[in-house]
Amino acid sequence: MLTRSKNGIFRPRAFLTNCSLLSRFLTKLEPKSVKIAMADPTWLNAMNAEFEALQKNKTWSLVPALDNMNIVGSKWVFQTMFNQDGSILKHKARWVVKEFYQTPGLDFYDTYSPVVKPSTIRV
Repeated sequence: MLTRSKNGIFRPRAFLTNCSLLSRFLTKLEPKSVKIAMADPTWLNAMNAEFEALQKNKTWSLVPALDNMNIVGSKWVFQTMFNQDGSILKHKARWVVKEFYQTPGLDFYDTYSPVVKPSTIRV
């Protein structure tokens, strides 16, 4: 039995077949810092929309910082969404918490698990 490579048959190499996909990787569209993002109005609008959504959903509540509390850090993550043809659909900004700074029992007590208990469902 001969394989393709021993028989001299090779699959054609496809370089640069999808130019829109290539253009996504060649252009650096996401800013690497908040300072760079705040200079661009499109990223600033995306950051404002994310912050307003977090406030509207009441994601957190401010409490006075005590000596035994850890202050949890956060960072902005930026992403550019594309259409099927490679054009820019929208700019997305997320404000994420660095949860590895949190200590269970000290910074939070409640955990959430989306599992239904058997006693909840009665037939």
